[in-house]
Amino acid sequence: MAFKAQVLYDFSAEPGNNELTVKEGETVTITNQNIGGGWIEAQNSRGEVGLVPEDYIELNKSAPAFQGAGNAVPAPNVGNVASQDLSFFDAFAPASAPAQSQVDAGGLSPQPDTPDTPVSPFLSSPDEASNGNDPWSVWNTDPSGGSNNNWASNPEGTQTGKSAAEPWASAAQGHPQAYQGPGADDDEWDDEWDDMKSTSGYAESESGDGGAMQRGGAHGSSMKISLNNRFPGFSKSGPELYLLCKQVAKGKEKLTIYVGEVGPVWSYPETQLDCVVADPKKGTKLYGLKSYIEYQITPNTTNRTVNHRYKHFDWLYERLLDKFGSAIPIPSLPDKQVTGRFEEEFIKMRMERLQGWMTRMCRHPVVSSSEVFQLFLTYKDEKDWKMGKRKAEKDEAVGVMIFSTIEPEASDLEPSEVELKCEQFSRFTKAMDDGVKEILTVGQEHWKRCTGPLPKEYQRIGKAFQNLSSVFISSGYQGESTLTDAMTAAGKTYEEIAQMVAEQPRKDLHFVMETNNEYKGLLGCFPDTIGVHKAAIDKVKEADKLVATNKITPQDKVTMAKRVSTMSYALQAEMNHFHSNRIYDYNRVMQLYLEEQVKFYETIAAKLRQAHSQFTTM
Repeated sequence: MAFKAQVLYDFSAEPGNNELTVKEGETVTITNQNIGGGWIEAQNSRGEVGLVPEDYIELNKSAPAFQGAGNAVPAPNVGNVASQDLSFFDAFAPASAPAQSQVDAGGLSPQPDTPDTPVSPFLSSPDEASNGNDPWSVWNTDPSGGSNNNWASNPEGTQTGKSAAEPWASAAQGHPQAYQGPGADDDEWDDEWDDMKSTSGYAESESGDGGAMQRGGAHGSSMKISLNNRFPGFSKSGPELYLLCKQVAKGKEKLTIYVGEVGPVWSYPETQLDCVVADPKKGTKLYGLKSYIEYQITPNTTNRTVNHRYKHFDWLYERLLDKFGSAIPIPSLPDKQVTGRFEEEFIKMRMERLQGWMTRMCRHPVVSSSEVFQLFLTYKDEKDWKMGKRKAEKDEAVGVMIFSTIEPEASDLEPSEVELKCEQFSRFTKAMDDGVKEILTVGQEHWKRCTGPLPKEYQRIGKAFQNLSSVFISSGYQGESTLTDAMTAAGKTYEEIAQMVAEQPRKDLHFVMETNNEYKGLLGCFPDTIGVHKAAIDKVKEADKLVATNKITPQDKVTMAKRVSTMSYALQAEMNHFHSNRIYDYNRVMQLYLEEQVKFYETIAAKLRQAHSQFTTM
């Protein structure tokens, strides 16, 4: 027995990947529901059989379709393993859990080390950076027409862009072609890596009610922050969970903040962590029915290679976001691509951006030294990986409780001073966000001009010179050859310049665009991070009122003020880390850009001088 199903969305099959192209409104017959990982096997009205994403169709079990022999191609029954695990957020989120905002995709800048350590540059070849003539349009697409602004609303940073009454609705009901997190697409969540018995494992819930989280991609610009209550019997959520918590999160990780020349700073390691993402290889699973890309990551601390797929990067991102997101902006990964994901150009582009994301994480002293990040880079075998995953998923020092692990080596700050620091950084990051978006817009327009109209103008000039030279030759006048040869050479020079102009953006503008795109994603995280601090400040302002109504004790008020001071030190340390890296990154990328521009114009000048030298005066 098989069932009829209605296709909800168009799906284009990947060639050679055993998939079936279907159109919205089409009726198909389900031939195998046990493929697993969010895929099912279906047959269309023409008798073609292949795999279709489970979320793209709606089953009609009241209308079974009885099949005769030979009516369907059998597929191996491997079980729907992905649906057996509970989502991490389903397992722990309370009924009134605050909504999680979306994340903008981060790009890749030229890869420096930290400003305070020797440089270990990573600059991919410009040829690896191309995604067509205009790879930047996706990052400047704003479906709201430019009116979307995360900076102006939601001071608490916990309900950005979603209904408070239905905090999960947007993620659960979004178009399935929008990325829904690991597990939503089988090719990026491999069953054999999962602990199928774990109730807190990070496999996506198939219910669609609370587990799916949609990555904002090109249209989102804020960071998902989990402020869920991870401690039984404690009913508060948001910053109150930390401000009034009696039970400090367990764990040996302590984050020290020192006061240096520029103010509070994180404790930096003596040796800067770095890693290389390289050598992407295509693999298969489900008896060859599905394919995936695996990357090799080599940290400089061990020089031993570990293998990871995109879904493992995504698992790391979610763990880092859950653990550090209230204190440290965690930019999102480059977007997952549903179709065309095995094309060589896309694989190179994704590898370059994964390299950029990993380098950014390696440069952060808190993130790079965390157990979960070290696990990702240095796990020894599958058993070590699974045990490390379980431990990371049971970590209690997550959300706002990360502040309980921070130990500033300085005196407590006054609440008014805390608020002032927060407002100053909020204004700066908003202004920089506007500036970065302007560069991306202008850069996109310049890229289009360099790869479109401008080369054509040079080509027309070159062709016009050569055409005029042909006319001169037809005159039959003796002594014409010197002029006509020079005219022809000048025309060819302008054709060469046209080609140079078309190729130049990949050599210099590419890195400016990637750097600014990366900072656009990073800056998009700050409203939520700052929102957590503003919410904590607001709670401290209410302390006198709460004491008067006997909702908290005078000692609780003192504790709240002390803990807000700790939060402020963390924000200032992050501000100083951000500024230090910003100054270094922009110095470096502008040097590279201008060096390439100088070479470009010097080469053009040399070609023009050569053309000029061929003309003589009588």
